[in-house]
Amino acid sequence: MSGRRARRRDARLVPVAAAAWIAAAWATAQPAQAGVVALVLWMAAVLAVAVAIVAARGRPGMGMRLAPGIAAVVLACAAGVCTHVAAAEPARTAAADLPTAGGRALTIEATAVGKIERSATGWRFDARLDELRVGDTRFTQPVPLVIRTAEVPVGLDLGGRLRLNATAWQPDAGSREVLVVDATAVPELLASPTGVLGAAAALRRGLVALTADLPPPGGGLIAGLAVGDTGAVTPELDAEMKASSLSHLTAVSGANCALVVGIAYALAALCGLRRGIRVAAGLGALIAFVVLVSPEPSVVRAAAMAAIAMLGLLLGRTGAGLSLLTASVAILLIADPWLAVSLGFALSVAATGALLVLAGPLAEGLGRWMPAPLALLISVPLAAQLACGPLIVLITPTVSVLGVLANILAAPAAPLGTVIGLAACLSAGIPYLGSGLAALAWLPAAWIAATAGEIARLPGATLAWPQGEMGLIALGVVGAAVAVLIVGARRWARVTAVLVLAASVTTALATGPVADAVARAAVPSEWAIAACDVGQGDAVLVRSGDAVLLIDTGPDPEPLAHCLRQLGVERIDLLVLTHFDLDHRGGVHAVLGRTDAVLHGPVDGAEDEQGLRELADGGARVTAAVRGMSGTIGTAHWRVLWPRADTPPGNDASVVVEITGGGLPSGIYLGDLSAAGQQAMAGGAVLRSGYAVVKVAHHGSADQDPRLYERLAPALALVSVGENDYGHPRRETLDLLAALGVRTARTDQDGLVVVWADAAGIHFWRERAPAAVAPGG
Repeated sequence: MSGRRARRRDARLVPVAAAAWIAAAWATAQPAQAGVVALVLWMAAVLAVAVAIVAARGRPGMGMRLAPGIAAVVLACAAGVCTHVAAAEPARTAAADLPTAGGRALTIEATAVGKIERSATGWRFDARLDELRVGDTRFTQPVPLVIRTAEVPVGLDLGGRLRLNATAWQPDAGSREVLVVDATAVPELLASPTGVLGAAAALRRGLVALTADLPPPGGGLIAGLAVGDTGAVTPELDAEMKASSLSHLTAVSGANCALVVGIAYALAALCGLRRGIRVAAGLGALIAFVVLVSPEPSVVRAAAMAAIAMLGLLLGRTGAGLSLLTASVAILLIADPWLAVSLGFALSVAATGALLVLAGPLAEGLGRWMPAPLALLISVPLAAQLACGPLIVLITPTVSVLGVLANILAAPAAPLGTVIGLAACLSAGIPYLGSGLAALAWLPAAWIAATAGEIARLPGATLAWPQGEMGLIALGVVGAAVAVLIVGARRWARVTAVLVLAASVTTALATGPVADAVARAAVPSEWAIAACDVGQGDAVLVRSGDAVLLIDTGPDPEPLAHCLRQLGVERIDLLVLTHFDLDHRGGVHAVLGRTDAVLHGPVDGAEDEQGLRELADGGARVTAAVRGMSGTIGTAHWRVLWPRADTPPGNDASVVVEITGGGLPSGIYLGDLSAAGQQAMAGGAVLRSGYAVVKVAHHGSADQDPRLYERLAPALALVSVGENDYGHPRRETLDLLAALGVRTARTDQDGLVVVWADAAGIHFWRERAPAAVAPGG
């Protein structure tokens, strides 16, 4: 059979997977109609089966025999998806109708069913509801939840049961979770995971413990490579891995499953076992591996594909890769329709599909200009990047320009780190063996971490790109043009690809360096205070003469770096890290090596200390901030109003700084203080009778002290905020400021906001409303 004919047969199930995906995306968004649509689709599937039987009896051409059969499978898969959604809808609707709105106090018992992961604002994990009590109402349907909490109890892991006092709200339509639950206190652990889940959790903890004392950042990467546990990966390393397109190495997927199945199958073969037992050994190892790493979407997809491949091996019909992928996609979407809106699942499928369909033609095309082994080495990461890049810009509006190079450099180390790290995990309880294997795994892990760091720091390593659907389409078109040029299509296609790339380069220049120059020219040169648009986080600059003070860095380096370029800031004289939540210090890499001094809030653990060491290694003097400290920035004066020396770490230990004099608008910057923290700060601080500017606490949350804002009497309130799930800034806070006659500028709507003072008074300028505005006007 020719390769082209084999590829055509390989693609027969693509319509089946596409139909299941479309049906799942629609049904999860419109669950009330899923039952009726499922009935119609089942009837259509039965009709298609009847047509297929008639066509087979009539023995027409091959196409006529296949078309009704494929149509029947397509309709049946779509019907199965809709049936699942319809069956789950009564319980989901009942949970959504519970009286949870308005921040009502709930008592919830639940079982963790997903990884316990740290986020920018705390911890979050998927859970299954066991019991919910609100007032006199008791609800026990096992619906899915997302639980968010500032702290997690010791011992909580996948399979653990917990009780918590909380509030809850409903997510967007189509989400897997029925309620998003915010714990109001540390949850109580009712039962640690037991059985195989408990054993898996113990093994993961054992590997983390073995690697805890190994030199960073490689030591923190081992558990990520081996079992997908990224808890020890620092935010800085995580940002470098993403910038260099290496973050997939810590997301357990097809490569890991293939290694596990292959090793188990090979060992069984070495023992002389027959094929059926070898396949059973491979499947058993695969199931154990999925339990060990937890069933994330990419792992489930890869495991399903591997299971189908093993079944094909048992039957002596291994089949083609694309058929296996599409079959696994269809099966998984029927079993879990909410995977259709999982970006992780989509990335996993896109990467695998690209390797199966695109890597070969790319290798052939590149082979015209370079040796075949090098062409193959380049084609694999290039295919994955071309397929996944458009989806990644939905999360981060950047493109890794050097991602292919990073993957080539990391390629030899990745399987070594994975296999040796997994062996260390399985032998964690054996003296010397586990620690010895962990030390061996550190070598490839350190190589990968160093590769990520060096690539990310190279000039031009990432390219800013439009976010959202337009960014996805634009990068998809560019990727297709690159593929066409490499593969060597017809002349008209190559000409079109060249024109597309030329237009893209021109647009990139116009929206990149040229746009930066235009944006920089638009900012009033006299600015004194600037609230950067860094998303859901804080980054505020204060300038006096040539000296610049930066309060927090936002959650990511790139938005802060863009803001610094826009303002023409090359160096930071003083960096104030109010506290160590990711949305306040995650962008610190944008100012590493160009910061003279750092003031910081209370440190909470090794990760915070490591971040401060990196700043110190970059030449900064690092000092813990305590109430009463003061100094100058240019001709202005700064003063620390909070925290006290004995304040425990957290939001209410945020460094509060006052900056006055030097011709600047007087300002007070409240970090993430809650109402209680604001009261504690104001209770012992000597405050001015009024301030020109206040940076509103905690992105405008509802937890504010109205008396403090009355006392501060600001003319302008800055709210540093981005897209978020918390409703920030809350209407209550905006209403409070309006009632006091305070003008409000918010970065999510206004973009960059700058403030200055002159003889006429206080003025501010907004990036998305560029005319200067006097707060009283």
